[in-house]
Amino acid sequence: MITHVVFKPRIQALLFAATLGTLATGCKTYEQQNRVIQYWHQGSLTNAVVEAAKMADKNANNKDAIVWRLEQGAVLRGAGQYEASNKAFDQAQAKIDDFANKAKVRLGRETGALLSNQAELDYEGRAYDGIMLNTYKALNDLQLGEPDKARVELIRAYQRQQDAVEDNKKRIAKVQAEAAQSKDKATMEKAEQDPKFQSQIQGVYTNLGNLTVYADYVNPFTVYLDGLFFMADAGDGSDLERARKSFERVAGYYPDNEYVKQDLAMVDGLIQGKPLPATTYVIFETGCAPVRDQIRIDIPIIFTKVSYVGAAFPTLKPQGNYLPSLTVTANPSAAAGTNDATAGNTTATTSLVGSMDSVIALDFKNEMPVVITKTIASMVTKAVASYAANQAASQQNNNLLAALVQISTVVYQAAINIADERTWTTLPKEFQACHIPTPPDRKIELETPGGGQRIPVTIEDGTINLVYVKSINANSPLLVTQMRLK
Repeated sequence: MITHVVFKPRIQALLFAATLGTLATGCKTYEQQNRVIQYWHQGSLTNAVVEAAKMADKNANNKDAIVWRLEQGAVLRGAGQYEASNKAFDQAQAKIDDFANKAKVRLGRETGALLSNQAELDYEGRAYDGIMLNTYKALNDLQLGEPDKARVELIRAYQRQQDAVEDNKKRIAKVQAEAAQSKDKATMEKAEQDPKFQSQIQGVYTNLGNLTVYADYVNPFTVYLDGLFFMADAGDGSDLERARKSFERVAGYYPDNEYVKQDLAMVDGLIQGKPLPATTYVIFETGCAPVRDQIRIDIPIIFTKVSYVGAAFPTLKPQGNYLPSLTVTANPSAAAGTNDATAGNTTATTSLVGSMDSVIALDFKNEMPVVITKTIASMVTKAVASYAANQAASQQNNNLLAALVQISTVVYQAAINIADERTWTTLPKEFQACHIPTPPDRKIELETPGGGQRIPVTIEDGTINLVYVKSINANSPLLVTQMRLK
């Protein structure tokens, strides 16, 4: 039953103020605010670092704090500022862990989102955010020569992967329980089960089934790095067993990857008491992860004068313009002083050990039941409120007021009808890896497809060395660093 409300001049003024306020704040999407990714795509690391710091500090205490700290940590890492990168990641991690440890439900924030949109909720960090945060911190620590700290971060990353499956089950159950208790339960169920709505939803998200399928919330690159680290930094047999299990898991995802098979053989050799051969690993981080866009999908609303109300749902938009591989060449025979400069060449081409496209798409797919339920609940709540306001205004025998209220509710809904596009945009598209025996002269060359870039690298001292190569896009210069694992 709709309650009749008497609209006084003061209420009219407040209604218009609210509408104008909504338009003034703009309800900008994350993509519209994000200049960091624009500089990042351009390969302008200096500008990306400055912009990321500005946005992270500006949003340090609001709903977007975590996602901006993640962006900041990634661009600082790309710029070689590893200590500053870890500091940004630490700030993000503290907030992610705080949200995870809070037992009580933040009912006020959820209720507010019903009258606005999901982008107004706190960004608490997705499962892959926390996993990649700890993975990047481990790499930063290795870059800084602190393997003990790297070990801690890899253990944390492993635990996050273990916890994520159960956490998602609880999140879905919580949202479904709240929906079941809603006074608009029947309307929400009718909307979600509507054949037209289901057809549109399935059409939009059908491409999520076309990517490589990993186990829920597993990041194969993190698992690969775990195997590599615990093989090189093994303190006892349990470390070697951990390394073997990690390589076995990666081999399960990429059975054609010959390098991972060789890694397994090396671990078996260590277990049998054989020494590690001098080996140079190359990890290639290429491209950019998917960004989020939005699409309008009609939701049936049974009590309004129109049959359907449009709602904005998030979509994933994969990014192209990336280098598909990297070739590594060594020439041990030339170093030995032979006349044939091509004799004895050792060449390796990087092979996939982790697709962030697939990791993010699977997380997105797992999140969709929650997103759909919350979005429908929000649209129903706003439709009920708008309907009540319009009905109440129509009872006042004031045509002007009725028209103004109708316009205000339409403008309000249009202004806030946006999907949550927040996502960590400075993650890569893929992780690839290869390895070769370290040549006697410790010199290798990195080459992009078609010979676009050729970069000579002299390997530092060490038995197990890691050359880390990052390519933001197909046209940007390669960012090359080194770290010693043993």
